[in-house]
Amino acid sequence: MYAGSGNGVVTRWDKRTMQAQDVTVWPVDYSGHGAKDMKFRLGWTQPIVISPHNADVLYTSAEMVFKSADHGRSWSTISPDLTRNDKSKQESSGGPITKDNTSVEFYDTVFTIAESPKQKDLLWVGTDDGLIQLSQNGGQSWQNVTPKAMPEWSLVSLIEASPHDAASAFAAVDCHKLDDLKPYIYKTSDFGKTWLKITKGIPDRAYVHVVREDPVKPGILYAGTETGVFISYDAGANWQSLQLNLPVSPIHDLVLKNNDLVVATHGRSFWILDDISPLRQLAGHSPEGEMLLLNTAPTYRVHFPDQFERRRPVGENPPNGAIVTYFFKSAPEGEVTLEILNDKGALIRRYSSAEKKQSETPPEWPDLQPPQEVIPVGPGFNRFTWDLRYDGPRKVPGEVLGEFRSRGPMAPPGDYQVKLSAGGKSLTVPLQLKMDPRVSVSATDMAKEFELELKIRDALSSIHETIQEIRETRVQLRALRSRLEDPRYKSVSDAAESLDKKMTPIEKQLLQVNAKSSEANLNYPNMVDEQLHYLVFSVEVDDAPTQQQYAVFEALSQQATALIAEWKEIRSSDLVALNSLIQQSVPAIYLSPEAN
Repeated sequence: MYAGSGNGVVTRWDKRTMQAQDVTVWPVDYSGHGAKDMKFRLGWTQPIVISPHNADVLYTSAEMVFKSADHGRSWSTISPDLTRNDKSKQESSGGPITKDNTSVEFYDTVFTIAESPKQKDLLWVGTDDGLIQLSQNGGQSWQNVTPKAMPEWSLVSLIEASPHDAASAFAAVDCHKLDDLKPYIYKTSDFGKTWLKITKGIPDRAYVHVVREDPVKPGILYAGTETGVFISYDAGANWQSLQLNLPVSPIHDLVLKNNDLVVATHGRSFWILDDISPLRQLAGHSPEGEMLLLNTAPTYRVHFPDQFERRRPVGENPPNGAIVTYFFKSAPEGEVTLEILNDKGALIRRYSSAEKKQSETPPEWPDLQPPQEVIPVGPGFNRFTWDLRYDGPRKVPGEVLGEFRSRGPMAPPGDYQVKLSAGGKSLTVPLQLKMDPRVSVSATDMAKEFELELKIRDALSSIHETIQEIRETRVQLRALRSRLEDPRYKSVSDAAESLDKKMTPIEKQLLQVNAKSSEANLNYPNMVDEQLHYLVFSVEVDDAPTQQQYAVFEALSQQATALIAEWKEIRSSDLVALNSLIQQSVPAIYLSPEAN
């Protein structure tokens, strides 16, 4: 890694050895001197560029360009002074009373360098005193290709050599130090012979610091300005805001990394717009029709932690799962659904725009966020992240941390489909789920893990269904007994009480009924349900299950099966008998003896 600081200092840091070395072109501290006293006008903010054709080659600059072919251990000068070299602007800063010479104030320097990714040794440079220079032979000769219309003495903040065409480049020009806050971006397609100003749509006062061309889609440009980010889909002919939720702040640099747009703000922050593939797919064309479902990028099956420390000043992690992007011309009426299907078209997860009831248990862990279940359906673009999981077991109302405990197994790598339905119409796109490249495990072993997780899920569903039936029965039994205070119906009331007492031990053996918080098991022992939940976390490790895990599942499954069978027997005999007794003995509406 290479970094720059005041007085033109360049440092190389080796991550493998954790060692740093000063590789400055001319390591002399000129603090207190004006620029005219320096051997080289090495500024505070000088470019450090790694050649796209040879990672051993570096470029940096003062008033001229320097090149190193050995990681900065030695430098050669490959240009003359490329600036205006106005000696009147190289005096000691601040005059005789309040001198301030820390290299921030140095002028007449090369401020930006770019080597064309398409043509080796094609070098563009821009100076802080308003010149653009070009070499097509690695610095052996240079041409002044400054746009004739560019304001004199302006700062060429950044030059972007097109990743698609060697003859094309873009220049971001900053004139705010000249009391000119208008945006300036220039484009050439003929090696600087002619330039075109391309700023339509960027407002005044949004002077420009950086412009980049999309490395995948020619003609898409991104600009970082004093007030935010802008995008052009037509090579700069028109611009529009790409601000979204980005705070209004100067954007001094931005890069495209794979499918992400990364910006550096003058608020000392980095912001990332995850997955810009929708912008590339549309390329500025208005979506046709009321609804659009965009193709999804291949997603890696990665285990993310369930919680992060959010109280420190750190950035947000990327979404955990497959990002689905869709568009509505206007907000649709009625329910919208998003379904995840397997390669055969079978449903494995269904999401809806309908609001869902929140968890009945209070949040205990501030950094543990429940998974998103309701899809957004606003006008324009919407994004939703599938967490790569199948449907979980049936949940029990009031289950402590049920949104985490009772989640489904993670989908194995393979081909899936995403289906969006709204207003009687549906759209479907493929989704590819890829294995974490850091994990070495066979598809057969992954299938074994997934199969066991499905069995655990189904066993938990059976337990939860049984518990729900018992609880619904108990509510009705107790309501019935509150009605049957009349001595004439004592036999029915006693039978209801007996049934309640008979089924309660089954519930208590299936589930720890006293658990009201996540660590209640320190006082109240785990039962079959909690032990099966623990087994889920034990199994989900991207490998074939151990013999012990199979054995534990078999033991817990047998316990659960026996208890569920006991309930089914009560339900088919005792409950049926009680209903029969009620029908024979208790009228639907009756008066108490006092009313007679």
